[in-house]
Amino acid sequence: MQALFWALVGLLIYIYVGFPLLILLRGWLRPRPYRCEDITPSVSIIIAARNEEATIEAKLENLLALDYPEDQLEVVIASDGSDDRTGAIVSRYQNARVCLLSLPRVGKAEALNAAIACARGELLVFSDANSMYCRDAIRVLVRPLADEAVGGVAGNQVYLSSDGGDASTVGEQRYWDFDRLLKVAQSRSGSVTGATGAIYAIRRALVHPIRGDVNDDLLNSLRVVAQGHRLVFEPQAIAYEPVTETAVVTFARRVRVVVRGLRCVFVMRQLLNPFRYGFFSLQLLSHKVLLRTAAIPLVILAAVSVLLWPQGWIYQAAALSQAVFYALGLGGILLVERPIARHWLLAFPAFFCLVNAATVKALWQLIRGEQLERWEPER
Repeated sequence: MQALFWALVGLLIYIYVGFPLLILLRGWLRPRPYRCEDITPSVSIIIAARNEEATIEAKLENLLALDYPEDQLEVVIASDGSDDRTGAIVSRYQNARVCLLSLPRVGKAEALNAAIACARGELLVFSDANSMYCRDAIRVLVRPLADEAVGGVAGNQVYLSSDGGDASTVGEQRYWDFDRLLKVAQSRSGSVTGATGAIYAIRRALVHPIRGDVNDDLLNSLRVVAQGHRLVFEPQAIAYEPVTETAVVTFARRVRVVVRGLRCVFVMRQLLNPFRYGFFSLQLLSHKVLLRTAAIPLVILAAVSVLLWPQGWIYQAAALSQAVFYALGLGGILLVERPIARHWLLAFPAFFCLVNAATVKALWQLIRGEQLERWEPER
């Protein structure tokens, strides 16, 4: 029982401390530069939209005002069975630069596949309907693709403010701040493990039909690496997103991300072979598997700590510290709509507990074989 306790402690220390430090050190000690140049290849911006009447007009105005040659930029919007005014709004903008595909309800993956088939650009930029680009986002995003070794570029998702949504968004923002730091280090020494769906670019030749049962942004990202190219991070290519989520929405989204993300890693499991993909295999295993299933060792550690209570003060301290931490997390969740829950003492434990509770539900859904191929976007 004591051996199990220390094995779990060691695993969790590696997941939450050792792996991030390893990434940061590798980025500093083993840099792999790539060439960046001001280039303007033809670009198709791909958006799958489902009932996005509240944001789609602002999105189009934002994209059409970007600092990029007009004759080299097109926007392809696939309306996935929208039953609001999404199609009518986009149709007002239809011309040589804006293409609308009015589809029945087919799911995001098939909507993206239809848009990809219609797109004419050398590079495909994938985006969300509610993310707004800084004016030079595309120009900056494509610069690393001047290097033939680079097959894709992940952009930088930034929240507009911390005022929207409930207190659960505080922990979410801190998580993305840390994730951004890791992406910089990963990109500096190799490839990032995934792009955010708000803004990323991939060479068209590296994009293949998307499956409906996995995260499309992660699948596209991993396919770049699997085909022998680098996926790098460009922090200056910024997509702004509003913070409007609640704890309930965050929980549902995290369940979906974990279910579809783990299934995606299984689909692309050849990337876990270190003899072929080297350090990236360890990076993928640690970031997309161990981190996303950390709820399992956390639950076991809590139980083992209680069982080891008679064995000495160190196990008692472990049990008590976990109890206090989870109590703070529960308090933060119960008080999520109160201003006090935004304090880091409650916000961090609450987000940690929320994410790992979502993992438990996600793993149960995976065991049951649930697909989650279609869902309604919540703004």
